[in-house]
Order: sequence, then C-alpha cells, then structure tokens
Amino acid sequence: MGTTASVQQLVVKLVKQLEALGLESYRNTLRKHGAQEPLFGVKIEEMKKLMKPYKNDLDVACALFDTGIYDAQYMAGLLADGSKMSATQLQHWVETANSHGIREYSVAWVTAESTHAMFLALAWIDSDNPDIAAAGWCTLSSYISITEDAELDADLLHKLLKRVQAEIHHAPNRVCYCMNGFVIALGSYVTALSDAAIQAGKTIGEVVVDVGDTSCKVPFAPDYIAKVAQRGSLGKKRKTTKC
Repeated sequence: MGTTASVQQLVVKLVKQLEALGLESYRNTLRKHGAQEPLFGVKIEEMKKLMKPYKNDLDVACALFDTGIYDAQYMAGLLADGSKMSATQLQHWVETANSHGIREYSVAWVTAESTHAMFLALAWIDSDNPDIAAAGWCTLSSYISITEDAELDADLLHKLLKRVQAEIHHAPNRVCYCMNGFVIALGSYVTALSDAAIQAGKTIGEVVVDVGDTSCKVPFAPDYIAKVAQRGSLGKKRKTTKC
C-alpha cells in the first residue's frame, strides 16, 4: 500500500466514511448482538462498496482493525487475506477484538484462511478466556468448511466432537454456542463424520444459550445437518466463510 504514513492517512479517511454511513437503527441492532463502542452501525453491503479498492491489502486491514471500532474491525476481516497473516498478527486480532461478533466471525474467517489455522484454533479452545475459546471453536468451523476432507485430520476432529459432547452443557455461554456450531459444521462439511455429528447432536440434545435481547435461536444440530443433506449440499465446501 505504501508508507505507514500513507496507510494511516487512508484509514483516517475510511473511518470518517464509515462514520458517515452509520445508522442509529442498525447500531442498536448490533448492540443487542454484543457489539461494543466505538460503533457506527454500518451495514455490510455499504462496507463492501467502500472496501473494493483495498481488497486483500493487509496493511490497510490491520490498521483498520487497530482502531478498535466495531465496523472497522468487521471490514478488516472482509478485507484481509488470512493466508498472508502471521500467527502473531492473528493472536493480536483475537486479543483486541471489539466483541464476540468480531472474534467469532472476522477473526475466525481470516484465521481459517491461514497456515496457522489448526495450531491457533487448538490453542484457543484450551484458553482460560472464554472469549478466545469461543473464537477457537468458530475458527475450527470455518476451517473445515473451506478445507478439503483429504487435508483434514479426521481422527482429531472426531476426538474434538467427543470433547464437545462431554463439555458443551458445562461450557461458558458463547463457548457453548460455538461448540454447537462446530457440531453442525462437522456434520455438514465433513462427509465421513456426518453420521457421528448427528449422533453426537442427538446425545447432546437441546443446547441452551443466552442470546440476549435478540430473536436468535440455537439450532438443533441433527435437524440442521438433515436440512443440508436434503438440499444435496452435504460435504460441499465453501470458497470462503466471509459474508
């Protein structure tokens, strides 16, 4: 992108543009979903228009993330090419994310694209910090959705499924939610483990998570996986988890 000074100048400009695009109604919605101040309330479609000239520019993405602004961090996740990020950069992102929405989406997206995906995800799920542990489970879900089965360690994933089955009902709130997402991802994207994921989901039963003042519901994993199978999408990988 050029010199550090030019990147910073550009980020100042982008932040001003983001602020101008903010909507109070959307800001209130994001707050209900856990977003923290500073927060503008920019819709994702507006971010995507704004970011087009800078896609995959890691310097810009990292500078945006370092503002701490929810919208800037979300856009950074869309912008960054995770395959170019170091483990140190990704660790910094998970530790300085604005809220669980950034950790479980933006950070998980780029980490899943990186060569450090499994190393970091496995370290994070063992973290004493439930926020980071939740991000680890989401990183695993993103990673298996974009990685061919032949490149996955099926035995390790099966062990992780057993771990979820044993721990989910005692896990912290967001960890519980993300563990359930892992069961769904495993059953939906890894054909050889689909039946095991369905059986684990049945054994787990209803998963209770406090989703705050939102209309969000916690999917029942077996039903969700069955719907994926019914539409003929079982085992079909995604090109990206970014949205």
